[in-house]
Amino acid sequence: MYAWIWRKLPGGLWAKLTCAVVLLTAVGTLLWYVVFPWATPLLPFDDVQVEAGTGQDADTTVPGDDELPYSTTSNQPNPNSSR
Repeated sequence: MYAWIWRKLPGGLWAKLTCAVVLLTAVGTLLWYVVFPWATPLLPFDDVQVEAGTGQDADTTVPGDDELPYSTTSNQPNPNSSR
């Protein structure tokens, strides 16, 4: 397939290389901005729901879950009185 495309491109070596780069960029841009955004909702990669045995969504809230066990400014753990 690539050999067929290379033979069909016009011009000499440098013209073919330029056309190939432009063609590759156009296909990549089309995929990145049109095809992938269209296909993303159809793919199950973001579907990470954990269900209980009943088929219902599990309750994942933990009391005090909003408190971090470390300092966000120094990246060091809080001093413990047991040390």
